[in-house]
Amino acid sequence: MSNVLQSSKGLKLTDILVTVVIAIVFGVIFRVWGSVYDLVKIFGLQAEQLAYGMWFIAATVAFLIIRKPGVALLGEVSAAVFAMLIGSQYSVESLTYGLAQGIGAEIVFALFGYRSYSLAVACLAGIGAGLGSLGMDWYKGYLIELQGWNLTLYFVFRFISCIVITGGVAYYLVKALDATGVTRIVRPVTEADRRSLHD
Repeated sequence: MSNVLQSSKGLKLTDILVTVVIAIVFGVIFRVWGSVYDLVKIFGLQAEQLAYGMWFIAATVAFLIIRKPGVALLGEVSAAVFAMLIGSQYSVESLTYGLAQGIGAEIVFALFGYRSYSLAVACLAGIGAGLGSLGMDWYKGYLIELQGWNLTLYFVFRFISCIVITGGVAYYLVKALDATGVTRIVRPVTEADRRSLHD
């Protein structure tokens, strides 16, 4: 019985291909999102951090669709790689951040045994990805210049973005895809899925 469960949790070729497709879509979005981020930056007061969560969303969307270990990390890293290949303004940094962000989200899903696909868990995974990005910011020295209220805004706005975009937008996007039946490609719709559509 355990072997059956293990094999059902392992990534199949279909899972990997779907994750790559998700990564390509979000890789393009990441590439475009750099311009949106720069535009919001004009307003100052760390307002651009409110847009930051979009760069973590590949992890949560990939996991909420496929629901298997490793998918969040694979989706985020693959999206970062694709964004880098099509000319992301952040170049190789896209990959290092994608790795940290993917690990952060993956850890949260792992803490729930890869069995919870709720809005709350998606938001927590967003926060996990956000912590990964902040770890990279600290390592790169981006936080050194910020002090007091400015640093507080930086953290608060980024976490708001993690919750709203990485968690909320991803959750409702996948819920909408579930309603269309598209996600049946990688997993059958369960009774729990049907009930969640009416929550």
